[in-house]
Amino acid sequence: MTGDEEAAAVVVEEEEEEEEAISTTANEDTEVVYFSTVRWPFHSDDVAEDDYEDRRPQRRRYEEPVALTIRKQVLSIAESPVRRAEDEVATIAKTLAENYFDTDLTSGFLDLVVQLPVEQPLKTPFVAAILLLSNVQKPEFTSEVLVKVGEALQKQLNNGAWREVKLYLRLLGCLQGMFEGDGIFPLLEELFSRAADLQMKSSEDSLGLELVKVILMTLPYAMASSATGFETQAIALLEKTDIIASTAHPLESLVDPFPSREAGAPTGSESALALLQRHMQDEAKNSWELACLPRPWKGNRAPEEEDPLDGAQKHPFPSVTVPGTVKNGPRPLFPEIYFSVYREQDIETVPPVADPAALLIRDALSDTINVLDFNRAVAAKFLIDVDCYFAPDTFVKRATPFDKLREVAGDKATWKPEDVVVDAAFSQLLQLPAPEHKLVYYHSVLTEACKLAPAAVAPSLGRAIRFLYRNVDKMDLELSQRFLDWFAHHLSNFGFTWKWTEWVDDVNLPHVHPRKAFIIDALDKEIRLSFSKRIKGTLPEPYQALISEAKEKDVPDFKFDNESTPFAAEGKEVAQMIRHKAVSEEFGPILEKVEQEATASGLSEPTLASADVFVTSMCWIGSKSLSHALACIERCKERLLAISASSPACRKQIITSVMDYWQDQRGIGLILVDKLLNYQILTPDSVVEWALIDHVSRGTLLATTWCYELVSNTTRKVAGRVRSIVAAIRSPGLAEEQRLELQQTLNRELEGMKSLFAAIEDAVVSIRDGNQDEMMESSDALRAEEEELLKSWGGRWARVFQRKYAVEESWVREELAKPLPVVEEKPAEDEAMKIDDNNGGVNGVGAVAGTGENGDADTADRIE
Repeated sequence: MTGDEEAAAVVVEEEEEEEEAISTTANEDTEVVYFSTVRWPFHSDDVAEDDYEDRRPQRRRYEEPVALTIRKQVLSIAESPVRRAEDEVATIAKTLAENYFDTDLTSGFLDLVVQLPVEQPLKTPFVAAILLLSNVQKPEFTSEVLVKVGEALQKQLNNGAWREVKLYLRLLGCLQGMFEGDGIFPLLEELFSRAADLQMKSSEDSLGLELVKVILMTLPYAMASSATGFETQAIALLEKTDIIASTAHPLESLVDPFPSREAGAPTGSESALALLQRHMQDEAKNSWELACLPRPWKGNRAPEEEDPLDGAQKHPFPSVTVPGTVKNGPRPLFPEIYFSVYREQDIETVPPVADPAALLIRDALSDTINVLDFNRAVAAKFLIDVDCYFAPDTFVKRATPFDKLREVAGDKATWKPEDVVVDAAFSQLLQLPAPEHKLVYYHSVLTEACKLAPAAVAPSLGRAIRFLYRNVDKMDLELSQRFLDWFAHHLSNFGFTWKWTEWVDDVNLPHVHPRKAFIIDALDKEIRLSFSKRIKGTLPEPYQALISEAKEKDVPDFKFDNESTPFAAEGKEVAQMIRHKAVSEEFGPILEKVEQEATASGLSEPTLASADVFVTSMCWIGSKSLSHALACIERCKERLLAISASSPACRKQIITSVMDYWQDQRGIGLILVDKLLNYQILTPDSVVEWALIDHVSRGTLLATTWCYELVSNTTRKVAGRVRSIVAAIRSPGLAEEQRLELQQTLNRELEGMKSLFAAIEDAVVSIRDGNQDEMMESSDALRAEEEELLKSWGGRWARVFQRKYAVEESWVREELAKPLPVVEEKPAEDEAMKIDDNNGGVNGVGAVAGTGENGDADTADRIE
């Protein structure tokens, strides 16, 4: 063998040994780093291409833990329209039973069962179905789940969290067929007993109504469950609840969204509780059909097959006790009125008011919206998928055009899932006296829904807008303002596009007509969110005149630049002093000079002239931007306080000067007045008198949204101060002397709030009744139509502020009647031993629903 041949043989032998070592290592249970070694032949020309082998080891297969798999399956149950929820339920139940001894799996599932019903209410029947099928195979596991759910329900009962109580009872109602004896009915009877006691004490009590609502919302789920033979108990319970549910509550008239009883007003405004009671009585006569509710525990079993649930083990109902004294809970309770934006259609795109599905679906969607306030995108996703969570054929196919609904054959439902979702969102946005969350949250939910399914949701929103616009004159004034805010905000998210040509005839109406006022105010709101030139470019020709040239100016004109204006020289001098940050004392001589000239000119109150010079100059110097304006107020605060202290007339002159300067950009003027109220430069009384007495202009100012905002913001500040004092009085551990001092302060503030609301009521009632001085003097010059419109505005204002005062008065009374909280002594803990188990989440909410991004989408179809 030659030297070259010997060398080649050695190389081949070394490569073979290396491959053998790698192969051996790969089979060992150790961490290895794989790499490729390919044996290349020396004479490649003589070897066929198919003889090459890829001997790289395969990546080790990763098997997901069963606990994690089950968690994902439960969290996504029923979310897919292409997968049968019944199959998912059966698969999960089987896996749970087969892996009962996996503690990670069982403990994780127990936590999910407690969380899901209150965080994702739409999935409750499917969670119940898993438990029912699991009980057939592993009844001991079901016992553990019932104990957990019972503990969670007891905690919510003790806290007075009635929505959570309702949602846990819904789960237990779906499990009615699993319980021994009467199951859930004794607990419902006990709840009714508490409701009856509350109603006996006071007919104005709202907690009793809430307890009856909890009962009536639980009943259909129990009767649609796998249980049978409980018709007698259900009818007996309905006979009792009828006493409370069918009696009108004194506050119902104040929370009616359409209080107008004029011809053409939307009809059918009815107590949601009375409606629910009637629905359940009708269902009792109809053998509790409840066609919209899903029954996923039935699976794909043929009628002749034996039901596996029949032989399943029964369990005692969880040990739960209703407290002797039930709490109001953290959320204020008021009667609810059923409200729909799709009533005036020739085709039913939402369940009619006579169908129990109207309230059952609405309740589940409303709860979903309100409990998922921490993530608008997730809330919108659940809403868009609403057809997955109810019985098949409850809705038509998604994105079915409205015109195509006429072609739906036979008795099939024509309910559009998008309409049902939009209807539920508007019912919360337009909830009286106040929605549960900030209004902007409901704005964002509708925006997200439109982004997720623009082709389906946009036409539904368009029809809702047209209904609300048609009835804007008959709607409660506060709701019309909420609709206005949402409309402008929503258009700002979609390029400010709307079919304005539909309303072009209303441009010729008087400015005080509600529909014309809506158009003017909507354009003003849009300009606040953008700028006038852009908004003007989106409007047809007839609307162009509604946006004046003055609105297009970046900075309003400074009236003292005109030499013919009284005190022009002094005004320019004061402006320069403000620009150079002069201290308060330096303004004294120049303002005194203004007053002297005003006296010489025959003005009865010369201090008003000096106040106007100073405030107008301050506004002009700060007109570069809002931050400049606020900074000017901060610098001039001392002089403003001095002017304010001079007289009530001077305080009102400050408002006049601010609003006159910003007359073409009222939004900025409102912000500045709000700031002046914060600094106590202005008083609430001065704002109300300025708006509703001195400048009401026969009542025409009531037709402007900025006037409503001005008065409403002022009353909210006063009410907020009262609430903060009540909260301070109820602080645990407060000394009795401090408590008495705060009580005296509260009494003064309550008197002030009462007098403020009384002044508002007197002013607007005089307009409603036509007794306002200017209206009486000029009534001959007013057209009869405009006079009636102004009276209507006065009546709408009166109703809103009567309700606001009633709500605040009721809240204070209920809060002070509650027992004082007890100071809890926490045991000393070693800080070093504290462990954060939240993993950075907020209250652990991320366990079920993600937090997601809050960014806005770039594009979406416009509303049609």
